[in-house]
Amino acid sequence: MRRWIWLAIVVVIGAAAAVMATDVRSLGDRLTGFAWWAFAAAIGLSLANYAVRFVRWQIYLRDVRVTVPASSSATVFLAGLSLAITPAKLGELVKSYLLRELHGIPATRTAPVVIAERVTDLAALLVLATIGVAVYGVQPLLVGIAGGAIGAGLLLLAWPRPTRALIDLVTRPVFLRRLRAPLHETYDGLAALCRPSLLVAATAIAIPAWGCECVGFALIANAFPGAEVDPGLAMVIYAATTIAGALSFLPGGLGVTEGSMTILLVTNASGLDRATAIDATLLIRLATLWFGVSLGLAFLAIARARIARLQKPPAEPAPPV
Repeated sequence: MRRWIWLAIVVVIGAAAAVMATDVRSLGDRLTGFAWWAFAAAIGLSLANYAVRFVRWQIYLRDVRVTVPASSSATVFLAGLSLAITPAKLGELVKSYLLRELHGIPATRTAPVVIAERVTDLAALLVLATIGVAVYGVQPLLVGIAGGAIGAGLLLLAWPRPTRALIDLVTRPVFLRRLRAPLHETYDGLAALCRPSLLVAATAIAIPAWGCECVGFALIANAFPGAEVDPGLAMVIYAATTIAGALSFLPGGLGVTEGSMTILLVTNASGLDRATAIDATLLIRLATLWFGVSLGLAFLAIARARIARLQKPPAEPAPPV
């Protein structure tokens, strides 16, 4: 299983590198005059995003009565970023595996937390995108479709009978039958985490977290000479394209997010031609997605080293002389 995870990471990183290589020949010319402090600030804002979302992670763990040292919890949380490039970020379920290996906590107990994070991330991004649509009228159809999809998901969480029937239907084949009980348990935990009071609170925490990355996107776009991108416009573009990438179920939303972000910049912003918009898109993806993946890989290595030490058999006592 671990080999497949690492293989997926290598393949996706290689694919992203290939996409970026198509524009790298003239990258230096396009970046002439770019204010690099904006890129550094975007990375700092990404770190702020993770810090705020870690607070939400801790709240969720407390709600499911999971208590682990803060340092270990932070390591697990950040390690999950390494698999943010998986479809819909479902690879972040590795956090449940790490908690099980490090602290003996059943994965079915914490898997709902990881999925609830994704639900409230999408809800927060939808709020940001909706605000932008109300002000700028950009991509109302995309935001409307995303809102419908997220609303349908929340309806399934709030309506147990059809959801349980769907789980039973999916697990009807004999080779999937053993997954039925864990899926029902995960659904019960997820439904509890998505009760209205906690759902609203978690989404309220996620809104400023993702707002940080929207600001980072605005800073990078405006750091090119002659570019004028209103922060509110940057917010709706970043939020809407991030949702589109997530709902595409492509690894990390690759291609969908970058392509739609570039098009929306060219058609709605001032002072950004196609080449400059591509550079702005690549830079914000480096400062958010790929920075997070790199940080996550470092903490995943730390977590795996801790697991290896825990699993190492104790040394046999020296024989008496």
